[in-house]
Amino acid sequence: MRVMSYRKGADTGLAVARGDGWADLGAADLLAVLAGDHAGAADTAPELDLAGVTPALPLARPGKIICVGLNYADHTAESPYEQPNYPTLFPRFTTSLIPDGAPIVRPRVSQDLDFEGEVVAIIGKAGRHIARDKALEHVAGYSIFNDGSLRDYQFKSPQWTVGKNFDNTGAFGPVVVSADALPPGARGLRLQTRLNGEVMQDANTDDMIYPVDELIAIISEAITLEPGDLIVTGTPAGIGMARDPKRYMKPGDVIEVVVEGIGVLRNPVEESAIWRARSRIRA
Repeated sequence: MRVMSYRKGADTGLAVARGDGWADLGAADLLAVLAGDHAGAADTAPELDLAGVTPALPLARPGKIICVGLNYADHTAESPYEQPNYPTLFPRFTTSLIPDGAPIVRPRVSQDLDFEGEVVAIIGKAGRHIARDKALEHVAGYSIFNDGSLRDYQFKSPQWTVGKNFDNTGAFGPVVVSADALPPGARGLRLQTRLNGEVMQDANTDDMIYPVDELIAIISEAITLEPGDLIVTGTPAGIGMARDPKRYMKPGDVIEVVVEGIGVLRNPVEESAIWRARSRIRA
């Protein structure tokens, strides 16, 4: 099952892929749709008119957003870190999120805006101390994430939180694919990140050091996972910071994250409106 969240005027809704189009389920709940609660309605719902429709976040306000750093060995090798023997976990906040098509904003305080293409698992069933062999039963579906990072702010302290949470830097979407429509744990999927059409990252989700089931088991040792939580599973090698010269995103760029079996997350890059206004005043 493929589910798309959309915005039309002041309204938001959900649509399910049906043939070559989309069945409009209106104000349905994403997790209920992924659980199959609207299966009959998807057969009889009206066709979504895509005219005037723009993508919305798959979940307007996710619960916990738990990101995983250094989860691909090749990415760790290009970073200033040794490979840890425990997942590197950090939070993202909902105020940083933007949907497909919305601009990633380079803030006025930094030009070190980097890309990180990732797969995100959406939790559909609550649990604590989840056994690894039961972990994937807690996943409702998968989507795509771009963990836009302000590198200079990320490394201002041992904690990465500030550099990972600037407003309008975390792109998420555009579709969610139900867990049963992908290989278990979203394994074996090709992941690419393209900057202005040029491939920057090219990997396979089999390369994760901690796959989705293990991440769920480890995280739930400490944290109760709840429906609507996100686990952003990490990025492979090829980030802009590790290149010579560095290849950070800049206004006018277009960044795409492509995941086999899920789709394409595409966002333009803009500078902060505050910075644009101040630049005009100085001119």
